[in-house]
Amino acid sequence: MKPYVVGFTIARNAQKYDYPLVESIRSILPLCDEFVVSVGNSTDDTLKLVQSIQSDKIKIVHSVWDDSLQKGGKVLAVETDKAFDAVSQFADWAFYLQADEVVHEKYHANIRAAIEKYHTDQRVEGLLFNYKHFYGSYKYVGSSRRWYRHEIRLIRNNKHIRAYRDAQGFRLDGRKLNVKLIDAEIYHYGWVKNPVTMATKDKEVYKLWSADTSDNPSASTPIKQYISYDYSNIDVLEVFKDTHPAVMQQRIASVDWDFYWDTTKNQSKLSYRVLQFIEKLTGKRFFEYKNYSLLR
Repeated sequence: MKPYVVGFTIARNAQKYDYPLVESIRSILPLCDEFVVSVGNSTDDTLKLVQSIQSDKIKIVHSVWDDSLQKGGKVLAVETDKAFDAVSQFADWAFYLQADEVVHEKYHANIRAAIEKYHTDQRVEGLLFNYKHFYGSYKYVGSSRRWYRHEIRLIRNNKHIRAYRDAQGFRLDGRKLNVKLIDAEIYHYGWVKNPVTMATKDKEVYKLWSADTSDNPSASTPIKQYISYDYSNIDVLEVFKDTHPAVMQQRIASVDWDFYWDTTKNQSKLSYRVLQFIEKLTGKRFFEYKNYSLLR
């Protein structure tokens, strides 16, 4: 029997902060039998965005975020767990995407094949994806050590699996998941926004990591005061020479800002430059943080 796959995600103020939420959901909808969207208490039309997706696969659940759980982004893990808990017990696999992550349709066949290949192998608790991080515009991708290369996005429907820290990944009863790396990429667009919108979003993200939840944070945790985000505060970028997912084409065509980066420039600190040089020579990334256990 074909494995039953349910997608899930969380969303709050996706319109206000210009998240490609609709594109994200639509990008894996063909791979899913159902899709759970947990919509948090928003001050914009996030709910209408989700309702605009013409699919009977979509299941909307409502949530009120506990803003007292801001330190370290814990609220994101709590909300991700709520969405995962709403995934039907009949599902075999759960496909998680964050609201700024999109899957290119060219990877659909590979993802289907991986699900079927590892479905009966109970050692495999999750599937690991490669990542491509866009920055400043849809023309550039991050190419330094500051960007994580892999993360788990498909997990067994085992409710002992919980989101870890800020929900970047998952753990099973507190330990790392045993995973297989598959030939598929997640396109991460979280750093591609109009600079004014990016500045607003950056301040909000800062609050998610701050222990101070007041409107007037203490001097020790000052919220950055700027109107337009400075994208020049980056180390190394490369020109993106491939295609974007089909679901992103309309959004890309409507870009209302421009960003240029000299790709010969390297603003990495010396230790990172040395490690990047070693990585190019050996193909290995030393001292890399891995939120998973890779099965061979």
